[in-house]
Amino acid sequence: MFAARLYGPRDIRIDQVPEPPPPGPGQVRLKVAAVGICGSDLHTYADARIGDTKVESPLVLGHEFAGVIEAVGPGALDGLDQPLRPGQRVAVDPATPCWRCEMCEAGHPNLCVRLHFCGLWPDDGALQEFMLCDARTCFPLPDSLSDTEGALLEPLGVAIHAVDLGKLKVARSVAVLGCGPIGLPIIKLARLSGAAPIFAFDRFPWRAEKARDWGATHAWTLDDGDPVAIIDEHTAGRGTDVVFEAAWADHSVQQAADMARLGGRLVLVGIPEEDTLTLRHSVARRKGLTIMMARRMKHTYPRAIHLATTHPAHLRLEDLVSHHFPLAETAAAFEMNARYAEGVHKIMIDVAAQ
Repeated sequence: MFAARLYGPRDIRIDQVPEPPPPGPGQVRLKVAAVGICGSDLHTYADARIGDTKVESPLVLGHEFAGVIEAVGPGALDGLDQPLRPGQRVAVDPATPCWRCEMCEAGHPNLCVRLHFCGLWPDDGALQEFMLCDARTCFPLPDSLSDTEGALLEPLGVAIHAVDLGKLKVARSVAVLGCGPIGLPIIKLARLSGAAPIFAFDRFPWRAEKARDWGATHAWTLDDGDPVAIIDEHTAGRGTDVVFEAAWADHSVQQAADMARLGGRLVLVGIPEEDTLTLRHSVARRKGLTIMMARRMKHTYPRAIHLATTHPAHLRLEDLVSHHFPLAETAAAFEMNARYAEGVHKIMIDVAAQ
């Protein structure tokens, strides 16, 4: 079978690799259908590392994915504790926790001390034709959701978790920095929650325009002026109740803190290029900010599927996708995404279309 593997910074090659063995107990063998390129994938692609995790051998990237079950091992129960069967279409949570450590027992599997994660070295991801998955990470897809939408349940889940951390309330104001495939669902969920007004900022005009389509009351690019000054003007100096940083986690973190009101809430979702966080202490302290760090998501796939199937007119997941590529052109897809070519929102790799 074929797999797209990262050998070093910006060096993706299509390799022929052995197919995975039959699934063991609690496993399924998956024929991968669709894989989305995530911002964290781009960090690993650009630097062959993310945070303090370095790629030390060729790595298959990709953690937003859906596919079709080819075979099931003994005791293969899905994330809802139901038996899986060959031929089922599933979305897959890329994180496999141990379910036994202190954090897992406390209901925080996203903080598992023995977590394995698809596409995070040394664990291969989904940019390959077939793979073994833990059955418990699989969630059957209804016929109404496409493979692309199944893959997009992962970024939607991240957005759900971020909004949970933000504790949004009806008619409370929200600012979102970064209108990519995480920021846009955050905006949509904020709108569905009744939050208002919703202010959005991005580097690129096509993303700011998309933010308006997805529910932002106001949206600007960084060329429109200083985001903090804009928020001050629109809130008469009060600031917003909740601020989500879903961008580049550089100076945008300080901007987010500056935008928040006294006693406001700051949710940090973005991952910095350099593994550092810069925030002026006096601002956060004097405002008495509650600062939440989003670590992926937890218990969100059933909720994401419910949202995608019951609000299809309002939550058009396929609308996030701007480009499709086959597996053979994965390197070109990453290059295009990494330079943020005009019009790029979410790029989907159609693995099954080989």
